[in-house]
Amino acid sequence: MRVLGIDPGLTRCGVAVIDGLPGRPVTAHFVGVITTAPDSEIADRLVILHAELAVLIDNYSPDAIAIERVFSQQNVRSAMSTAQAAGIGLLLAGQRGIRVGMHTPTEVKAAVTGNGRAEKNQVALMVTKIAQLKAVPKPADAADALAIAITHAWRGSVAAKYEAARKAMSK
Repeated sequence: MRVLGIDPGLTRCGVAVIDGLPGRPVTAHFVGVITTAPDSEIADRLVILHAELAVLIDNYSPDAIAIERVFSQQNVRSAMSTAQAAGIGLLLAGQRGIRVGMHTPTEVKAAVTGNGRAEKNQVALMVTKIAQLKAVPKPADAADALAIAITHAWRGSVAAKYEAARKAMSK
């Protein structure tokens, strides 16, 4: 199953594309960030984010899009921009009929490290090992997107359905 993971943000939106199934190593096809200028108008930044995510979807044809679930933050402005960026991923998924999974930070940390309270560096080291990368993805937003994609491949309801269908076809 191919998953596009998104760690939403307007200044830096982490993105990763992987192939993976529950309990198996994953293959990373793309890990990076989409950046926009903080001094640009929000509408312009959302247009850039939409265009860049659309290119990733067109190039990699994901079976699912996994997005970090926006959680309450004390900084309302930050929470709003995160939600706006997540909305672009949701919009593209809806337009193209791609299944979506939303995963909380705690769920993502638990999936890749076994500890829902793991530190960012622990998550980065584990996704590097899981995806068999030579170096830790930088910046942290890229590593987070990879962790989100892995979580979905391993735990998402789409992953379970995909695996069940694969087993049924092999009988």
